[in-house]
Amino acid sequence: MQARRDILKFGLGALGGLLLPQAGFAADLVSAPRRALMQNLHTGEKIDAVYFENGAYVPDALQAVNKVLRDFRTGQVAPIDRKLLDLLHILSSKVESKNPYQIISGYRSPQTNAALRAKGGKATGVATHSLHMEGQAMDIRLDGVQLAHLRDAALSMQIGGVGFYPRSNFVHVDTGRVRRWQGV
Repeated sequence: MQARRDILKFGLGALGGLLLPQAGFAADLVSAPRRALMQNLHTGEKIDAVYFENGAYVPDALQAVNKVLRDFRTGQVAPIDRKLLDLLHILSSKVESKNPYQIISGYRSPQTNAALRAKGGKATGVATHSLHMEGQAMDIRLDGVQLAHLRDAALSMQIGGVGFYPRSNFVHVDTGRVRRWQGV
C-alpha cells in the first residue's frame, strides 16, 4: 500500500505536467509493470528486469539493479532510489524508446565522488554532495534518441535535476529539487 501511495504522490504530484499519448496514464503508472532495461557502460553488465509488478516493487529485481548500478571503481553497492527508476520508466515512454539506457554513472561512493571532484574540480560538474552518492542520480543516454531530445523530455517532466553534457554525450537526471544546468 505504501508503494501505491508513493507512486500516486510521485505520479500525480511531480508528474502533473507530464504529457503522454495514452489516456489514464496515472492509473497505468500505479498498476502497470515497470521494467529496468539498462547497460552499465563501464562493466558491460546489462539488466532487463521487471522491478514493479502487481502494485509492488520487486525486491530481487531492485537488488539486481543496485548491483548493476554500483560504483564500478570501488565495487560498493547501494540502493537506487525507486523514484529514479520510475522517472526513467516514464522518460522511456516519453521519448518512445524501447532501447536500454546506457548508464555512464549510477551510484557513486563518497570516495569516488571526492576523487572525481579533486581530479577536475567543479569544472567537471561533480558536485560536493552529489545525488549519485544517495542513489538518486544517473548519467544516461539512449541509443537512437538525440541527446537534446532526451534532455528536453526530461525537462518537460519537471522532476528533479536535469544536466545536459553534450560534449561528454550524456544527460544527468535525478530526483532532487527541480533545476537545470549545462555542463561539458
